[in-house]
Amino acid sequence: MAKIGESRVYQIKVTLDGIKPPIWRRLLVPGSVSLRKLHDLLQVALGWTDSHLHAFEVRGESYGIPDPDFPEEGKTDTRVHLDQVFRREKDAIVYEYDFGDGWTHKIVLEKILPVDPKVAAPRCTGGARACPPEDCGGVWGYADFLRVIGDPSNPEHEEMIQWVGEEFDPERFDLDAVNAALAPRKRRA
Repeated sequence: MAKIGESRVYQIKVTLDGIKPPIWRRLLVPGSVSLRKLHDLLQVALGWTDSHLHAFEVRGESYGIPDPDFPEEGKTDTRVHLDQVFRREKDAIVYEYDFGDGWTHKIVLEKILPVDPKVAAPRCTGGARACPPEDCGGVWGYADFLRVIGDPSNPEHEEMIQWVGEEFDPERFDLDAVNAALAPRKRRA
């Protein structure tokens, strides 16, 4: 939840690159949230399972969990906050999740809002479509996955349905479920 005395809430739109029609989420997030905590919020809002590494690209700098073997390749995302990253509305950064599958997300600052005690932050205010399953092979693997699960005559159909579970619907987005999942995180943001 936005902290007492905090004066800004950031409305951001997060869009998964390379997928048509787009998969996106709109979030209200305290400006004081660290990039690490933003990563946690994005995992929940998008539906990822936090099973892989991540990084934020901000004006040519990479922020994430530094690799002790390659300390020059990135900076920690725990000490950088949104109000340091976004300077004005329409600024954008990149969030990459799962370097093997290469899921890149564009995060755009749509609005800087005053704190409203009646509006909880973090909070998801909109979105579209389900997040791809973990480890499905990136944009191209996801396209193939959708083709296979959409064709009951495909020889791989049953195996793929068993892998992902019968409940997967690529068009499903449940705003209430996302906000319920974000609710316990409000105190930590």
